[in-house]
Amino acid sequence: MLIKHPADIKPSEITPYDIYRRRREFMVSSGLLAAAGATGLFSGSVLAQAAQKFSGLKKSAYSTSEKPNSFKDISTYNNYYEFGTDKSDPVEYAGKLKVRPWTISVKGEVKKPRTFGIEELLKLPQEERIYRLRCVEAWSMVIPWVGFEFNQIAKLVEPTSKAKFVEFITAVQPDTMPGVRLPVLAWPYTEGLRIDEAMHPLTLMGVGLYDQLLPNQNGAPVRLVVPWKYGFKSAKSIVGIRFVEKQPKIAWEVANPSEYGFYSNVNPNVDHPRWSQKTEKRLPSFFANHKTEMFNGYGDQVAGLYTGMDLKKLY
Repeated sequence: MLIKHPADIKPSEITPYDIYRRRREFMVSSGLLAAAGATGLFSGSVLAQAAQKFSGLKKSAYSTSEKPNSFKDISTYNNYYEFGTDKSDPVEYAGKLKVRPWTISVKGEVKKPRTFGIEELLKLPQEERIYRLRCVEAWSMVIPWVGFEFNQIAKLVEPTSKAKFVEFITAVQPDTMPGVRLPVLAWPYTEGLRIDEAMHPLTLMGVGLYDQLLPNQNGAPVRLVVPWKYGFKSAKSIVGIRFVEKQPKIAWEVANPSEYGFYSNVNPNVDHPRWSQKTEKRLPSFFANHKTEMFNGYGDQVAGLYTGMDLKKLY
């Protein structure tokens, strides 16, 4: 299958990331960046992202040693149904997503409910984590996320003893998200984790990709990253978080419970009803010749969360 790229993809997304970064830095040093914006070389969203870059990032010990995919791979082949069901739809349409101002309401079974502005979250200590991403459609990537552990938010709001699960609610912008006008899923998109999963140090709130702010099509301005679960568990463009006592219904579970369960741990021994999960296509390869690992290779860290559970039944 060939991946088609629309003619109006931003220059930062059709150019290998290292080359794009060097070219942009040269333009900044020569005073040409503003002129480039005026002539349409960069869109407004790219200029906004270029204005803030992360520096001095800590390299996390949780990172895989595998080579990351290119910025082009990561930012042009996406699942983000709010912008359409094709992999190229997000990069084509997400440029209009309104990411400022942005707040996340955190409430439910917590002692200190509060609302965070994205600026507050960006001030939290960030680090780079190179995580594998495994999608239920049997393709995968290796992505250098920038973010902070979800448990940092939990510590600030102090969950009560009744908090057994965490629900994540994502943005709905009908004027910028053409996909929400279609009955593909029940909007807003919702996801959920058991609280011990959410509090695990591998669970990341992503705010960046490589060393720049998160591109819109990848879930800007803040998204969930749960590397041992299939990619749809990592909710994008989050606007609400609820600590709850009962297991929440997640979007894909509501839409098709026979194919998508609440836990959705990467498990090569549980096939999707329409295809095998034993192998995966590591993009940009066209061939599914990469063996799928239990828990996406993070079993040493997370297998203990599921001791005694039937992971074929609780898929």
